[in-house]
Amino acid sequence: ILVLDTQVYSNTGGQASKATPEGMVAQFAAHGKKNYKKDLARIAMAYPNVYVAQVSLGANMMQTIKAISEAMKHDGPSIIIAYCPCISHGIKAGMGCSVEEEALATKCGYFPIFRYDGSKDEFILDSPNPDFALYDEFLNNQTRYSMLKTVNSSKAEEMLRLNKEAAIKRFNFYKSLVK
Repeated sequence: ILVLDTQVYSNTGGQASKATPEGMVAQFAAHGKKNYKKDLARIAMAYPNVYVAQVSLGANMMQTIKAISEAMKHDGPSIIIAYCPCISHGIKAGMGCSVEEEALATKCGYFPIFRYDGSKDEFILDSPNPDFALYDEFLNNQTRYSMLKTVNSSKAEEMLRLNKEAAIKRFNFYKSLVK
């Protein structure tokens, strides 16, 4: 299974979903989504003999190719979750810069990339240690987050802080799986 993770219901106009991160402004979350993003990879890793990978083509093309190859060879269910910017993100530099945004998403810790083979209980964290100092820059590059300061100025700072804290916690969880 290949999941193109846009973090919204893109085919219906960019509505908030369970995969929408906290603080993101979307349809049905006009003042910013208030609860945490589900972690599909973590959920899938709970099942035995599953192959799970998170990839970002802009962050590491070779890791993406390796994950696809490993998933195809895996004797059991495989899921690859690919970070995919979409028009609903409102990338301020334009969609022509989506590859750069993908790279920054991984570099700042927003979207860690990894591979997990449940048949071997082998976890490989392909993300370098993130530079969380770049996190705010990443969020501010996209209107889905930057507009929160306009539509919900009283809660924007707190919601974006929670978004960053969730990313740090998520990365630390995945880092703890490295043996």
